[in-house]
Amino acid sequence: MNIASRFFLTMGMMACVVNGDVSAVPQDDGLQLRDRINEAAEGSSISLPKRVYHFFPATSPKMNFHVSNHDQQRDIPVGLPFVKKKNVTLDGKGSIFVFHGKMQPVLVQDSSGVTLRNMTIRYAAPWVVEGKISEIAGGKTTLAISSKLFQWKVENGRFRILREDGEEGVGMALPFEAKGPMVPMEGGGDLGWTDQAEQLSRNEVRFNKDANRMGLKRGQILVLRNGFRPHPAILLYRATNTSLDNVVISDSQGMGLLAQRSKNITIRGGGCVRATGRYCTTSADATHFSNCRGLIHVEGALYEGMMDDAINVHSTCLGIEKLESPTCVIAKYMHHQSVGFEVFMDGERVQFIRGKTLENIPELGRVKKAEMLDERHVRLTFEEPVPAGIGEGDAVENADWYPSVEFISNTVRYNRARGALFTTPKSVLVKGNKFVRSHGSAILLAGDAQGWYESGACSDVKIIGNLFDHNLTASYQFTDAVIAICPEVRDIGNQKQRYHRNILIRGNTFLTHHVPLLSIRSAENVTFDKNKVQWDDLFQPRGNGRPFIIKEPTPEKIILQNIHP
Repeated sequence: MNIASRFFLTMGMMACVVNGDVSAVPQDDGLQLRDRINEAAEGSSISLPKRVYHFFPATSPKMNFHVSNHDQQRDIPVGLPFVKKKNVTLDGKGSIFVFHGKMQPVLVQDSSGVTLRNMTIRYAAPWVVEGKISEIAGGKTTLAISSKLFQWKVENGRFRILREDGEEGVGMALPFEAKGPMVPMEGGGDLGWTDQAEQLSRNEVRFNKDANRMGLKRGQILVLRNGFRPHPAILLYRATNTSLDNVVISDSQGMGLLAQRSKNITIRGGGCVRATGRYCTTSADATHFSNCRGLIHVEGALYEGMMDDAINVHSTCLGIEKLESPTCVIAKYMHHQSVGFEVFMDGERVQFIRGKTLENIPELGRVKKAEMLDERHVRLTFEEPVPAGIGEGDAVENADWYPSVEFISNTVRYNRARGALFTTPKSVLVKGNKFVRSHGSAILLAGDAQGWYESGACSDVKIIGNLFDHNLTASYQFTDAVIAICPEVRDIGNQKQRYHRNILIRGNTFLTHHVPLLSIRSAENVTFDKNKVQWDDLFQPRGNGRPFIIKEPTPEKIILQNIHP
């Protein structure tokens, strides 16, 4: 059946008034499109006429699931659910999908071979408000804010971000230069901001905050926001062989793409791209992969204006809260934003981790039975006794769910935090990318069992032929060099086994102010050679002009040479 020929939707209109602007909002398109998806048999391709489609939470199916690294929600409206589908393609032909209110735009769950192609995802009401500094005087700051691009009000002396399902205040401001990059700022870039304000005109608001004292000036852009992140734009959950071809995310309520317990993910082109007149894209990472396996391949995408990293690949390890018996532990999801999804299933192998030193135990365990006690606790019964010395305060991760990564020919620019994070023992290839003005490190090899509990020690990383263009314009969390190898180890003095190993950094070009190129902590067999470096004084120097920072314990098998001016 030619699904496109059946997909004709009437465009009933209703009036919507926001900040004095009257705009026509189309009738809900989700009902008929979800019917097409539900009816799609194996091998089907849904090809849409190119236009703008609108989706509303009131008519969307409500589902319940846990989403890693997000604020957990209940009764989640899902705009486009691909559930238990096989080899189904949705081709938007360049269409724009607009989502209204707080909802999950796209879900691919328990499906294989789903392809999303040629579409842009955004929200009707952006999750932030952006304004240009027009005046700083008398200890106050005036912002010019578009009443067409953003929904907001000032009521009883308080500035409020309007959303179709309510309103929220602001607590932070993120500064950008008018030409696009972030303004170099310490402390992660987020500035404490106030909601105390008065509205001067339809497009101007004066805040009771002195931007001069923060080092800001007229003409710069402030993104007003808070830290709430309910939904990624696209969620992959227990999905296999998923492809995103030329899928653009210009706005999100959380991360752009969040994949958990999924296998083989391919991204070609697209990315997180600023809408016209906008500076912010995603409210957190552009792409985030938690407990995935197979191959993650990302090529030819543009990631800009994110509030966090372009890509983060890791395992989620659980803390051991109690040793119930020689073969049984109670494990806890330690971070409140990473709970509830299946980290372990019956029959899967387990890597034991010493919590204080981040050392992996050579002997792997195997789960005989995994029992979810609640959203934060799981009872793990193993086929053999827990290794000697492992107990409360240590951690466990799934040894069967690690992915390989290929991050090739992408552009990462003008974002808060870092460019790319990799924490997986499988092969990682970072080749031919451009990292431009990321606020922190361009690349971070992390790992921890004390904060986010994002683990998976690297054992094969190749960083080849990339351009690093003035990264690390500010010191940020875990970052003190353009490329930082920085696992969080609580008791580094007693660590006998280095965390990361086999890292090759070769043939890259660094255009940089005087900041460290590479920092190393708890790593071995690291090679940095045949790289070209061009120094300048564009930004404030960092690290006392040292190109390398070598931290305790003393690394083993480190080659640092051939820096060509």
